[in-house]
Amino acid sequence: MGLVLSILYFLTYYLTPTSLFGSLAEIHIELIFAAMALIFSLPQLMKSFFFRTPQFIALIGLAIASFLSILMSGWAGGGVVAALLFLPNAFGFILVCLQCNTKRRLQAVVALMVFVCLFVIGRGGYDMLHEGSVEPVHARLFQDPVAVQDATGSTYLLPQWHGPGDWFYRLKGHGEINDPNDLGQLIVCVTPLVFIFWRPKKTLSNFVWVILPVCFLLFGIYLTHSRGALLALTAVLLVGARRRIGTVLSALIAGGLLVAALALNATAGREISAEAGSDRTALWGAGLELLKSHPLFGVGFGKMRDFADLTAHNSIIVCAAELGLIGLYFWALFLFPTFRNALAVASPTKVTEGEPTAFEVGLFPETTGKVEEVDKAEINRLGGLMVLSLTGFLVAGWFLSRAFVMTLFMLGGMSEVVFEMALRRGMIAPRMPLGRVLLFAGALAILMLVVMYLMIRILHMVG
Repeated sequence: MGLVLSILYFLTYYLTPTSLFGSLAEIHIELIFAAMALIFSLPQLMKSFFFRTPQFIALIGLAIASFLSILMSGWAGGGVVAALLFLPNAFGFILVCLQCNTKRRLQAVVALMVFVCLFVIGRGGYDMLHEGSVEPVHARLFQDPVAVQDATGSTYLLPQWHGPGDWFYRLKGHGEINDPNDLGQLIVCVTPLVFIFWRPKKTLSNFVWVILPVCFLLFGIYLTHSRGALLALTAVLLVGARRRIGTVLSALIAGGLLVAALALNATAGREISAEAGSDRTALWGAGLELLKSHPLFGVGFGKMRDFADLTAHNSIIVCAAELGLIGLYFWALFLFPTFRNALAVASPTKVTEGEPTAFEVGLFPETTGKVEEVDKAEINRLGGLMVLSLTGFLVAGWFLSRAFVMTLFMLGGMSEVVFEMALRRGMIAPRMPLGRVLLFAGALAILMLVVMYLMIRILHMVG
């Protein structure tokens, strides 16, 4: 029951309470699902591994940093509001760790994420096909994207204006994916995870449950016309192919596919260049200036818009500007062990053959005590999928202010679940000692700031 409630919580998060439950959204039904999921998880709670992870400490630190970032500005009540805004996203990590202790349960969460993406693609694609014809008239009448969107009646389409009479539509979702770039980031993260359903020598099954969904997801990325999502997808292809065909050849293939996507108008005619991204570079610089003026606690959780008119369009910058060095440290403390553990279980040299262990196989509590067959090759494959998904999130996040969204914390939970599966089967060395993780997280936070500073300087010189 806990897994079902967790999936309902995730579904409500992505499709929004209003879309799914109408007036019930006023009672915050999504938080009711989360609370009930935690209640049903009480038997597993005290023995769960997530208490032992650095990510759990990082989530506590981020919640405190969110509170302090507003408290230090002189608004005590706002600190509580900021922490409460952050915590529902953090539940993504906790619920995944509590409920997804097997591959079957991981597949259930992935299926939910795939459903969300396909639903938005299908709904938005239908609107684009049937309602896009109003665009030329309203483009001339209004010269305003919001007015055109209101005229179409579609909440899944974002009209964008190139110039007089030059409009195009971009696919978007609701809630936290209420932007084509955010939706593109989610689709890029989900695309490699679809291969969790791949079964050797099952051609028909693989075509129906893997190949077709991936084709629809790629089409969805095209409909978002997101340059960041396209670059993230290129990075995923590069990382995924590198081990099989080598870095050089995989880079050539990924680059060729990127050129082909641009030729097919995947970005709706918008360039991918330093000059085209000059506005974002300026926002990155503004974010670093805010960090210099508010180094410890930042300007406040979700408050960068109040100081720079727009958000940073970079997850590192927005985290540093809003939560300061303290918040950035805890964000790095979440990222470092998550990516490190995913890389570890993806490495054939770090995973050994282990012994099968009794796990709960089914989706419901009554199917317990069975042995889930997961060998070294499967652990490596699952780890590889997590590396690709995290790569997609982080590359897309380079161009988005999405440091605290639930998708990141869900991916972190899934990565730790796969690591725990390997650990309990004796396939991999224990987690890195906490002291070393704390040091490496600090180094990562400093490195991220140095890289951002150097990149801004270089882009300014190029410009």
